[in-house]
Amino acid sequence: MAQTGIQILFGVLLIAVFQPVFASLSDTDRALYIAAVTLGAATAGTLIGPVALHRTVAGRRIKPQTVTLASRMTRTGLAMLAATMILTLLLLLRMAVDDTLALVLTAVIALWLAALWLVLPVWAGRHYTR
Repeated sequence: MAQTGIQILFGVLLIAVFQPVFASLSDTDRALYIAAVTLGAATAGTLIGPVALHRTVAGRRIKPQTVTLASRMTRTGLAMLAATMILTLLLLLRMAVDDTLALVLTAVIALWLAALWLVLPVWAGRHYTR
């Protein structure tokens, strides 16, 4: 699901550069866009990486190592996905509301993602490992 999500988000970001309003972006918004697109490309690669790894090493009897590597890539990809979403949200909110409100709303969503994607899994791992 995360892989599909970043592919859709990345696709939308790629299309944005061809919209007429893109030429009127401020330097800050253009920097946010470049950071979001670049990070989105890296995120897509990271989340697709486990598929390439599996296809490359299938049948070599290194399943435990493959699972460990794929898990690390996926965790890294999720962190990168959160960062891409936060950058994109900040860019979009800066177009819709004043900068202060955009930062506050983006920070709230960043905290929400951290709670769902980091705090809750760590808590569940400790709480239900008995």
